[in-house]
Amino acid sequence: MFVVAAAAVLVGMALALVRAALGPTVYDRILAVNMMGTKTVLLIGVMGFLTGRPDFLDLALVYALINFVGTIAILKFHSPGGLAGPDSPGPSAKREDG
Repeated sequence: MFVVAAAAVLVGMALALVRAALGPTVYDRILAVNMMGTKTVLLIGVMGFLTGRPDFLDLALVYALINFVGTIAILKFHSPGGLAGPDSPGPSAKREDG
């Protein structure tokens, strides 16, 4: 049963890879890469159960945290205002106080 689950996760990873390559916008590609990370966490967990090594779940949790933080960082970088936010004046704005 875990072998079937691992195969299904691999098929999902292949579909996410296709979406990452063909995505029409950068946000589709970011979402596909995030989905690849989530599927990788699932695959690590399933492989841990298949091999009888529950310590793989710790690795899966660490990878999930890194995937989440990385996705948020990339989305913040590609947001309309950049890293400073949409309402900040930016580096080319002139200061009036001096």
